[in-house]
Amino acid sequence: MVSRILDATSFYAGVPFSSQEHGFTTPLVFEEIKHIKKSHAAVQTLIDLGRLTIVEPEEEFIKFILKESKNTGDFSELSKEDMSVLALCVQLKGELVTDDYTVSNVAKHLNLKVIPIMTKGITKVLDSVYLCPACNKSFKKMSDCPICGSKLRKKSAKRKLPSNPVDKKAIA
Repeated sequence: MVSRILDATSFYAGVPFSSQEHGFTTPLVFEEIKHIKKSHAAVQTLIDLGRLTIVEPEEEFIKFILKESKNTGDFSELSKEDMSVLALCVQLKGELVTDDYTVSNVAKHLNLKVIPIMTKGITKVLDSVYLCPACNKSFKKMSDCPICGSKLRKKSAKRKLPSNPVDKKAIA
């Protein structure tokens, strides 16, 4: 049985409440969705019934996602919650249920299965580059332009490198 990893958008869309499938999420996502007062009791019921399990991803998988999201240029756009569900998805070899574009992009780079909720999902896997609006130079990492000091802007670029499938050796 495949593990379904749920991010916050899954809860906002009501996925775990309308599905009979067992799902997993992380403590960070659980904290993020606590403000949904009406649904919070329902989330606790899912946990009590064994239909939702909250799992803290192991540190090695968090580090792996940090590294890979920097390689794709998506690091600056990911929250800690996003990184935690990506790490858990890799750890459990699961499928990620999300409508978040950046999370989906990183997942697709890692050849993880993404199940979109209310959208078609992403159609192109892209790398991000950072462009200086003043110098028109591009850089791989987000910062200020090292040439003129202007604030760099994120821009999507066609994928130049092949996707990076999850390799257990790379994580260890």
